[in-house]
Amino acid sequence: MSDQPDLEAVLRSRTPIVALETREERRALDLLRQLANRLPWPVYKWTVTEGLTSLAFDFALEGRHTDPVAILRHIRDAARPGVYVLVDFHPFLDDPVNVRLLKDIALRYDTNPRTVVLLSHALALPAELDNHATLFHLQLPDRQTRRRIVLDEARRWKAEKGRKVGADREALERLIDNLSGLTAAEVRRLAHKAIFDDGVIDAHDLPRLMQAKYELINQDGVLHFEYATERFADIGGFSRLREWLERRRSAFHDPRPELDVPRGILLLGVQGCGKSLAARAVAGIWGIPLLRLDFATLYNKYHGETERNLRKALRAAEAMAPCVLWIDEIEKGLSTSDNDAGTSRRILGTLLTWMAEQAKGVFLVATANDIQALPPELIRKGRLDEIFFVDLPDRAARKHIFDIHLRKRGADPLHFSTGELARETEGFSGAEIEQLVVSALYAAHARQAPLRDADLRAEIARTRPLSVVMAEKVAALREWARERTVAVD
Repeated sequence: MSDQPDLEAVLRSRTPIVALETREERRALDLLRQLANRLPWPVYKWTVTEGLTSLAFDFALEGRHTDPVAILRHIRDAARPGVYVLVDFHPFLDDPVNVRLLKDIALRYDTNPRTVVLLSHALALPAELDNHATLFHLQLPDRQTRRRIVLDEARRWKAEKGRKVGADREALERLIDNLSGLTAAEVRRLAHKAIFDDGVIDAHDLPRLMQAKYELINQDGVLHFEYATERFADIGGFSRLREWLERRRSAFHDPRPELDVPRGILLLGVQGCGKSLAARAVAGIWGIPLLRLDFATLYNKYHGETERNLRKALRAAEAMAPCVLWIDEIEKGLSTSDNDAGTSRRILGTLLTWMAEQAKGVFLVATANDIQALPPELIRKGRLDEIFFVDLPDRAARKHIFDIHLRKRGADPLHFSTGELARETEGFSGAEIEQLVVSALYAAHARQAPLRDADLRAEIARTRPLSVVMAEKVAALREWARERTVAVD
């Protein structure tokens, strides 16, 4: 992780403003302190609590300048060149006076070169400063560095406890892989927790590790970590989709040069037929975390903030890789409109660019109910690996769905005529069949008697499924999908 040559090159490149965004403030300051001995100019550090200090020698300078406006005026009017590291200056970038002073410093760089390094965990530079600034990110630890940190923590355990750490080799390798996307300090913290909890590294550590990692990288709450994933055995149907995923499992977990890494799928279908359950099952069958992206949390009234929120969410998903990124009802977030000042189009562009460029082990699963609302750029071949259609369940699938929901609620399916019930529920979705079971159980509970076939048949007679209520729309969707998509069964 040698950032020193790159950062030195940036500081020597006559750039007035350097935006250094990192969660590792101490590491960044140590790096700048080392560079202070190599650069031809003095390097200073400023914080709102301590004012201006010499970074190389760590002593306060006369005047202190704890006020943000005062330090910027001091930098602007300084007679000598220098590098000024302003730590946690991001709250003061909302003040137009500070923005103007930073721009003055940048515009006068040719006559008096002073470089301002804005060091913070999060930076959103005002548009006025974009042309004068360079973004710099510290490298995250590579796999070799992560392995070294984990082994360091294992040696600490042995030194303290007098015995070696018990480790399952496969679990150790997966733990090292799953620590990607974190800073060195965060890797050490999670490795320490995994080892010092019980002195063993095994498969039981991985779910806890992924949960802790998610909490570290998703502090804005844009992504949701789905703790419960499904198995296809718990879902009626989807045999063809399961086979498709099984064929690609090894290519996703162990990429090979001759095979393209699986990118993602679109699940299109009738409402209530199990698209969301299938999205959960993708993560379950591949044994990886499931993240759900909620478009409603992305939107912000300020120009550009919505796209920025999406980019942060996608970076967080990459940090969680390997994982499944699930976007539910994607058409509601991406249907382009002329009534939102172009936000939906910019969101679409940001997502399409990421889909084309990302190769970091994030498998995208998008679900949609209305294909007409989706932009054609998203559904063309090459964006996603395949478009699957989730149709109304056939008779065999409906019987399986009855079995699943009866068993889930403590009733033995063998005591019910689920084959006949499946025949009588032609046109019902999986969600509607589940609701039949729930409603029938309420009726039986009110009667203080066991659930019977008659209770289920009474609910069937009272229910008008979506395929009847919205017959035209459902028929049009099924007709559109017939020759354009792959059936999940």
